[in-house]
Amino acid sequence: MTLELWILVICTILGLFFPFFYNWHYGKQVGGKALAGNRENLPERRGAAARGLRAHQNHLENLLPFAIVILVARIAGMSNFVTELGAVLFLIGRLTHSITYCAGISVAGIRSIAYFVGLFGILCVASQLLHFLA
Repeated sequence: MTLELWILVICTILGLFFPFFYNWHYGKQVGGKALAGNRENLPERRGAAARGLRAHQNHLENLLPFAIVILVARIAGMSNFVTELGAVLFLIGRLTHSITYCAGISVAGIRSIAYFVGLFGILCVASQLLHFLA
């Protein structure tokens, strides 16, 4: 299995941990019994529970295009320095974005920088696909 596919698996597993984070914090907010019910008429998530949910949504929104370019590259038999670099940049960007978002860290636009690092990673892989087609 290529490095790019391993990173895709790691990013997918990261996405599975978000609900544990934000639901644990939400349970502290509303009580465990409230979460065990049908969850109707619960108050809005606040603090870490809200940030975790938003971080999860953002992660999923970015995971889809990453997965598509990685899987297309794999189907095309493509794995090189640029695709590996792109995957590593995506992983670093997503980890940094997730940690800072969940922790509420907003130092000098770090989340925005992390987002663009991940986006650049996707574009690195996509550039190789476009080069392959040309």
